[in-house]
Amino acid sequence: MKPEQNETEFLLQQPILANLDENIAQIKKIAKGSSDLLVNRFMLSGLPSALLCCEGMLSIAMLTELILEPITRVHVTPQTTQAIVSFLQDQQLYSTDRSEAKTYAELFRFLNSGFAVLILEGLDKALVFGVQGYEKRSVSTPTGEDNIMGAKDGFIEVIRINMSLIRRRMKTPQLKLKLITKGTKSQTDLCLCYMADRVPSSLIQEIQARLDQMELESILSSGYIQPFLENRRNCLFDTVGTTQRPDVLCAKLLEGRVGILIDGTPFALVIPKLFCESFQTMDDYCFRPAYATIIRWIKYLSFFIAIFLPSLYIAIALHHPELLNRTLLLILAEAEQNAPISLTAEAIGVLIVYEIIREAGLRLPKAVGGAVSIVAGLIIGDSAVSSGLISTPMLTVTAISVIASFIVPDLSQNITLLRFVCILAAGLWGLFGIGLFAAVVLFNICAAESFGFPIMAPLAPLYRNGFRDTITRTNFRKMQSGNFTVEDYYE
Repeated sequence: MKPEQNETEFLLQQPILANLDENIAQIKKIAKGSSDLLVNRFMLSGLPSALLCCEGMLSIAMLTELILEPITRVHVTPQTTQAIVSFLQDQQLYSTDRSEAKTYAELFRFLNSGFAVLILEGLDKALVFGVQGYEKRSVSTPTGEDNIMGAKDGFIEVIRINMSLIRRRMKTPQLKLKLITKGTKSQTDLCLCYMADRVPSSLIQEIQARLDQMELESILSSGYIQPFLENRRNCLFDTVGTTQRPDVLCAKLLEGRVGILIDGTPFALVIPKLFCESFQTMDDYCFRPAYATIIRWIKYLSFFIAIFLPSLYIAIALHHPELLNRTLLLILAEAEQNAPISLTAEAIGVLIVYEIIREAGLRLPKAVGGAVSIVAGLIIGDSAVSSGLISTPMLTVTAISVIASFIVPDLSQNITLLRFVCILAAGLWGLFGIGLFAAVVLFNICAAESFGFPIMAPLAPLYRNGFRDTITRTNFRKMQSGNFTVEDYYE
């Protein structure tokens, strides 16, 4: 660590001084000429004072109306520090979000969070007032979890607004929103959300213990802290979920889960995550139960098609052609006889090209992103088949597999990785390889836990009441009694 870094860290831990001039000198020394630090000296009832703020982090209109105008009209007798502080704290309400800072580290944290900081001559602490007013994105429809009949608002990057979106739906005092700060440099606000009457205290304590073990300098997205909350065993599927929707998070909280909001990211973490939740959407609870059940079965079927369809095609074509009837066998043989590479390499090559095209479409600007699909569909796909590099059945099978993965977007990463491994197993050992691969995946997911909670619940271990909202979706008259919660397994 550089000497100036050591000096800055040392100064941040020092208590605020009672001398105004020395305080301002220390603050400017820590800031080292930062242009967004504004220091405004003035006389507060005859006492030298200063109002500090960070430019762009607060509302100038709120600062002027709530603090500057009232505070300049304060006249206290006697004109002593203690009398003025008592008057400000007991008889004035400049902001509903008030606090105190006793060290320079606390002062800068409030300052850089959009608070106005007041320091006075003879006072060894700072008074802070919440007048945040920085630019932010308005609440809008979530980009990754669209629905037809559900709510249209989604989380944004400001944690306080995200907390209000949850509180607006859950007005019970049992909903607890607990703010903590993590990240030695970023000082990022995290919010633990849980229902006190439905979450075991041991689960909250273990989550807090894992968060305390983090030694990160900054937390810029949910991916920074998710590995600390994941199952430490090598699980093939995520044990911590994410969502952009306040209504989804509220539904999880009612089931005894714990949510974590992160300042600066529009995604909330959900602990623990069940595997079956990847096939559920908010629309399932708006549609009729029979229709919602059919849609859910289609999603489960699509999951298996996305992983196993290319592998089954390769296994049967290479190792078990006797499973095909004569007509289909002749069609496949004719299509593959001119292909210059093996079926396994052909399938992997097509999928790699698809991943390249998909990534290009995601990263390119929207103005030119549409050109990627044109190039992929008209030029690459048609030309590859016409030239004989790729057979038509293989292109059709992989296309169906890729489209099926779109139906379960929450598992797209896992499906992509498992699809490649399954293709290799099918190319080497045929249907036996696919069976072996499926057994490994099944054993892995059934053994996976998140904070002691099995992610395959309520299927493994079996909890019969949970079937009402897993494979099928029954109506709310039947689901309103005997709800399946996390606490059922902790008891």
